[in-house]
Amino acid sequence: MSEVEFIEVLSNEEIDLIEEAASHVPDRPSAAIEALQIVQEKRGWISDQSIGAIARLLGMSAAELDSIATFYNLIFRQPVGRHVVMVCDSVSCYVMGCDNLRVAVEDSIGVKPGETTADDRFTLLPIVCLGACDRAPAMMIDDQLFGPVKADDLPGILEQFE
Repeated sequence: MSEVEFIEVLSNEEIDLIEEAASHVPDRPSAAIEALQIVQEKRGWISDQSIGAIARLLGMSAAELDSIATFYNLIFRQPVGRHVVMVCDSVSCYVMGCDNLRVAVEDSIGVKPGETTADDRFTLLPIVCLGACDRAPAMMIDDQLFGPVKADDLPGILEQFE
């Protein structure tokens, strides 16, 4: 695949947004996380083709960019549902009952961690820390943080996300 074809994996809008992000940092690879977020916002996840195209655009190897993408919990390297539910399992959340919360979420949406509902509405993922220890047990849906969350709170929380 030629360089032009490889870059064409990205839309003109994505390229423009990545170029804008890169213009604000000392070197192009420093825009890697923002570039990944830009593409994920448009597509929902980051494919291998997207990794290659973003890497080439930023002047880095696909392996370097993939190591960044796989390090961050909020960059999704596989397709996810319309809404991503993350139940924190940090020490604080564990002490405050995150296992019970996770089971309640599993029962409510009908999937286990790493799975997506049949209607693609929700993907359930564990997350090491949401940084909300004062709100334990905490969970996040898309970019909304909830906590402390009890099983009784779930129907009201989940109905907000169609």
